[in-house]
Amino acid sequence: MRWSRAFLPVLKESPADAQIVSHKLMLRAGLVRQTAAGIYAWLPLGFRVLKKIEQIVREEQDRSGAQEMLMPTLQSADLWRESGRYEAYGPEMLRIKDRHDREILYGPTNEEMITMLFRDEVKSYRDLPRTLYHIQWKFRDEIRPRFGVMRGREFLMKDAYSFDLDEAGARQSYYTQMLAYLRTFQRLGIQAVPMKAASGPIGGDLSHEFIVLAPTGESEVFYDAAYEEFDWQQPDLRYGDEAGLQGLFDRVNATYAATDETHDEGRWSELAPEKQRTGRGIEVGHIFYFGDKYSAAMDLKVSGRDGTPVTPMMGSYGVGVSRLVGAIIEASHDDAGILWPEAVAPWQVGLVTMRTDDEATVVAAESLYEQLREAGVEVLYDDRDERGGVKLGSMDLIGLPWQLIVGPRGIAAGMVELKHRSTGEREELSLESALARLTP
Repeated sequence: MRWSRAFLPVLKESPADAQIVSHKLMLRAGLVRQTAAGIYAWLPLGFRVLKKIEQIVREEQDRSGAQEMLMPTLQSADLWRESGRYEAYGPEMLRIKDRHDREILYGPTNEEMITMLFRDEVKSYRDLPRTLYHIQWKFRDEIRPRFGVMRGREFLMKDAYSFDLDEAGARQSYYTQMLAYLRTFQRLGIQAVPMKAASGPIGGDLSHEFIVLAPTGESEVFYDAAYEEFDWQQPDLRYGDEAGLQGLFDRVNATYAATDETHDEGRWSELAPEKQRTGRGIEVGHIFYFGDKYSAAMDLKVSGRDGTPVTPMMGSYGVGVSRLVGAIIEASHDDAGILWPEAVAPWQVGLVTMRTDDEATVVAAESLYEQLREAGVEVLYDDRDERGGVKLGSMDLIGLPWQLIVGPRGIAAGMVELKHRSTGEREELSLESALARLTP
């Protein structure tokens, strides 16, 4: 992409109403623009990041055996009356009447709809277990939306729902999703720690929040330093391996991590001081088991192995896809701008020509641009007729992992400068060497 043809409206200053780092940088770097309170348009740069996060989430769900579907944003109020939640949900639910005076709502979540769909199609134990998921926009009418996409009214979520014959099976589904989440966040290039959450009316130990560590996080967190060393991609940890997944769950439960809401001073004091880590964190995912709360209320039954009716046990697994964009920025930025992890960066390389009035510089930059594109490298070429300092400042702001800087003095010697954005390290390389470093 050539910057001169891109819709990339960067700002010199942060808007006065932006309070936290991610909101400021998302506006300044041209990721989003607010269209109404708590509602944002995703501009091309932000949309590229959003789709990359969504795709990693999708790939890990598919690897785990979950099946993707798509449920509508609008739901019938009658569904929610079946579960008893329509009146209880509160003013955050956007309630609407259509032209036939039928009551509908903009879905804030999908437990009722997935239960209805499963109930109407699945009749036998042979059809269980199943985990279904979708990635869909949701709406919650927050009274005070703030902090940009971190607490907006419209947001993109991945929701998965598991159906099992009994609690033992539901536990395996839960452990499977736990592994999928840990692998997802590791692939995104962020450290997310699973922390035991309040389990609500169901009780038990099957409720975990996934917290991204960030100085501006909303919750105080306490965790064992061992989490900083775990590799969730290890090949001996496999989906479908019941003993291995149980071991994963046992390991997580035995390794201390808690928000201030569930912090246990007794267990914390047993941890060696050099292994204690504290800080702030942002919730980006939540998994929990809720048994037959919805299946019983909505009369979901299947024929069991002996022919008697069985009420399936269910679990729910959510990831805030759009919230992750803000959370990653909160966890990964510096004074100059965003520091994108390579897996989610909108482009991998920012190519900068320092002088558009120098023919040799322009020829070299154009050649590098075409060669990078032909090699399959995602590159943003800043070919604008702007001062070099302005271009470099813009590249730092939008935070691409690599900057390839082409200037008259370097080109005269057959050299270009390669800058690694997150470390600030710079190298003088020949054009051939720079291409070799940046191409697969």
